[in-house]
Amino acid sequence: MIKAVIFDLDGTLLNTLGDIYKVLNQSLEKFNLPKVTYEDAKNFIGNGAKKLVERAVGNRFDLAQEVYEYYAEIFAKCKNDATELFEGEEQALSALVNAGVKLALITNKPQNATSAVYTKFLAEFKFSEVLGQTEYYPLKPNPTSTFEVLKRLGVKKQECVFVGDGETDVQTAKAAGLRCISVLWGYRTREQLEVAGASEFCENFSELADMILD
Repeated sequence: MIKAVIFDLDGTLLNTLGDIYKVLNQSLEKFNLPKVTYEDAKNFIGNGAKKLVERAVGNRFDLAQEVYEYYAEIFAKCKNDATELFEGEEQALSALVNAGVKLALITNKPQNATSAVYTKFLAEFKFSEVLGQTEYYPLKPNPTSTFEVLKRLGVKKQECVFVGDGETDVQTAKAAGLRCISVLWGYRTREQLEVAGASEFCENFSELADMILD
């Protein structure tokens, strides 16, 4: 029986690409660097904001730290106007909560930005744990933060499922010894996820809820 679900954030619980794309290009423009395309921004997501910026600056790695610091500063002030929930998400999360399933969130997005979007879009679902990038835990796919969440939730590995849209999530679940469900409404294709080792997929939030509560 599944007693808890650990979710990724970007591309899994929230479609944040519009805001990431906007702030990333604002940051690049600030340092007179070429802007990236929407598709580029999507492909760069997955390993934290610093890696996102490093990928975006290309061969101007000498500016990566400055661009990252500026990006982090203005993203923290972002109103997330281009961010939205996915179709059927509210009903699915409500079904999980009503069934007594504990919800947690682990993301490589910086903690201040994570807290901001959680408060605006997800607080009503009362996630038990919301962990973003901090100095306390290494980023996914390192499983340390996952082990900590399992401990805080008081659940065993076999009682928890990891849900995400990226290769990093597949790798994190594998490293932690958790069942992984890869969602196909996010920023990676089924083929990309299969290459990363994914073997269980869902097409929409309604299907996800059914898979967890079955």
